[in-house]
Amino acid sequence: MIKAGFAGAALAALLATTAQAQIANNALKIGVLNDQSGVYADIGGKWSVEAAKMAVEDFGGTVLGAPIQILSADHQNKPDLASTIARQWYDVDKVAMITELTNSAVGLAVQALSAEKHKITINTGAASSDLTGKACEPYGFHWAYDTHALATGTGGYMTKQGGDTWFFLTADYAFGTSLQADTTAAVEAAGGKVLGAVRHPVNNSDFSSFLLQAQASKAKVVGLANAGLDTTNAIKQAAEFGIVAGGQKIAGLLYTTAEVHGLGLKAAQGSITTEGYYWDLDDKSREFGNRFMKRTGRMPNMVHAGTYSAVMQYLKAVQAVGSDDADKVAKKLHEMPVDDFFAKGGKVLPNGRMIHDMYLFQVKTPEESKGEWDLYKLLATVPGPQAYFTFQDSGCKLTN
Repeated sequence: MIKAGFAGAALAALLATTAQAQIANNALKIGVLNDQSGVYADIGGKWSVEAAKMAVEDFGGTVLGAPIQILSADHQNKPDLASTIARQWYDVDKVAMITELTNSAVGLAVQALSAEKHKITINTGAASSDLTGKACEPYGFHWAYDTHALATGTGGYMTKQGGDTWFFLTADYAFGTSLQADTTAAVEAAGGKVLGAVRHPVNNSDFSSFLLQAQASKAKVVGLANAGLDTTNAIKQAAEFGIVAGGQKIAGLLYTTAEVHGLGLKAAQGSITTEGYYWDLDDKSREFGNRFMKRTGRMPNMVHAGTYSAVMQYLKAVQAVGSDDADKVAKKLHEMPVDDFFAKGGKVLPNGRMIHDMYLFQVKTPEESKGEWDLYKLLATVPGPQAYFTFQDSGCKLTN
């Protein structure tokens, strides 16, 4: 006869084993792959890794009885290196999902590889709208923002406010190309005109020749279709050339609190930017922002907050389907509404684009600011359906 205590222990062990068996290798591994040492290190970098760890901790550290592990690596903005790391993670380390992926060339490469491997990617750092457009994949999701949302917010607003002629300084790869194209469409839709553009290499230190061309164009707005240190360097050097003093406006099209803080309000004041999150937007945003600050010593931007949201939603989907099977989890991610401090009433389209509101901000003057991270004043909310392409207009070939 089996004693009750022994039977209970045996049943508990059996249930735990059954639960863990639904997670490959009895551990759910999530990879945060991004730029941790280069031009985009502040926009994402190690701060996104911390955001992902926060999500895991808040979820409880385990799912379906299995521990959740965060792996991270620096892709150095090299798509070939990123693909090599992702392949290692999938084939050897048994990673179930990769997220962040700052740098659109990297994001596109890893998303394509992941589709071959039947693995999920949730891009929170890469910007190109092609990720859910012509390059969409059934396992690919795009979470925090994209070039269309940035263009609709900043480009459309500045054109309607009288900045109806534009000249672009564009990062010479997939992200810059996509951001310039989407902003051009927004400018023209608002009645504006693009007078010209020049491309520059990523991680560029000298913008003098590019800024002289922008100055000579007489365009009312100089659009910076770049990001990270490229944006801050261009803005600093534009001030040295007297571009704003001469009457032209600078539009940082991907310009987050990380860059504004690094640049300082004296140089950044008056700039218009579009983000999907700001720490002082409401009570829930402040709660997350303050926790992140205590952990890292800085306030999060939309990439960091978006990474937290993406990891948390992924874990909820795994929990809901009782497995880390990519097909089941992807289906659940498409079905589940997103309702957290980052996205209120968010939803995922068939192409993997998560639709949520975006916010148009103006950078405060030093006199208006009440503290180190008091950087923005809200100009307008851009509703999600207005900020992003519809599935039908996205160019994605997946069937609805």
